[in-house]
Amino acid sequence: MSGPKPSLRRKDMDTFDLKILALYQHDTQVPAAEIGAQVGLSAAAVQRRLKRLRETGVIEAEVARISPKAVGLPVTCIVGVDLRDESTREMARFKRRMVARPEVQQCYYVTGQADFMLVVIAASLEAYEAFTREALLEDANVKSFTTHVVMDRVKVGMGLPIRD
Repeated sequence: MSGPKPSLRRKDMDTFDLKILALYQHDTQVPAAEIGAQVGLSAAAVQRRLKRLRETGVIEAEVARISPKAVGLPVTCIVGVDLRDESTREMARFKRRMVARPEVQQCYYVTGQADFMLVVIAASLEAYEAFTREALLEDANVKSFTTHVVMDRVKVGMGLPIRD
């Protein structure tokens, strides 16, 4: 359940596009003039390129990163989920269910011991336990799950190692 596929690919982007993305991904509030000064373009050229990068799906979204503790969600759990039936229909059903759960911050279909890895945010361990009952234990297709409670958020981000 990922976002739209970009119609613009790396081969279609030049050094300016990559430099703009490398800067912009860390702070979308930086003025185009400041980005332009760093990459060697005018503010108008940066704005045109950002518009094209949005329209072509390279920039999927521009969001605020909110402190979970500040809004009463201090518990983060990394959860490995193993399914019984891995048919296309059942995988799609599980994906839809996870997308619909607000506690699930991230959901990845993976290789290895688990079929899915989830990042789940909760107000307390009791709230996380309620999530596991509703979303995992009551799902007959969930064979097992393993929870890792996050002790410290060492690095959180969506930045990509963009190189030109």
